[in-house]
Order: sequence, then C-alpha cells, then structure tokens
Amino acid sequence: MKTAGYSSTPLARKLGIKHGNTLRLIGVPAHYFDLFADFPEGTSRPDSGPVDFIHFFTDRAAELEQLLPELKAQIHPNGMIWVSWPKKASGVLTDISENLIRDTALAIGLVDVKVCAVDDTWSGLKLVIPVSLRPRT
Repeated sequence: MKTAGYSSTPLARKLGIKHGNTLRLIGVPAHYFDLFADFPEGTSRPDSGPVDFIHFFTDRAAELEQLLPELKAQIHPNGMIWVSWPKKASGVLTDISENLIRDTALAIGLVDVKVCAVDDTWSGLKLVIPVSLRPRT
C-alpha cells in the first residue's frame, strides 16, 4: 500500500477522493498517479463546469494569488481545493508557505480544514467554502 508522508493512510483517503468524484488537476507532478495505491474508480475529469475536487500544485505566490479565486468558482459548494506547495526541506525554491496559502484563502472566503504530506516534496492544505456561506438546499 502506497502512502505519503508519515501516515499509513492511503493518499486518496487523506485527500478525500471518492468514487464518482469530478476532479480538476492543475500543475500536478508527472508522478502524481504513482503516489496512489488504489486511485478510486469512477472519477472523471470534465473540461468545464463545477467539480468536487481540485488539486493545485504551485511554487509561486503570484500564481496562487491569481488562480485561487478562479479555482474557488470552479468547485461545487461542498467541494474542496487542495493547494500543494514545496516543503521547506525539499530544496525547491519557493515563495509560498502554509500561512500565505491560508491568508490568501481567507481573503476570498475559503477556510483551511486539513493539512497533509502529499509526498517527500509536497505538502497540501485543504480549502473549503465555510458551511455558513454555502447555499442552503
């Protein structure tokens, strides 16, 4: 069973990817799907429309600040955005930190609810629309 970071939890479970989810993947590393022991079947990656799950990898603050508002508009109200950035120990040059992601998210009405290790290079912060701001059904 493949796992990421220090947890024995499979990455798909850590990230909350489930059967039937619609996904949008942006800037993912070439080995992204190799990180999963068992990627959930029945997922799809539509070209347009809202999705359940976005995973956005970036090492640049300007890109984060430009794209995050656009990504928020692309998720279902109960959806999630994972923003991944290089860990300090990875040696990858970056101007992004967990605090910068959190501050950028809060400024556009998203909250962080979880952090995880994606692999040895990347961390991830899960962002969602607060329940109080989601449309009532």
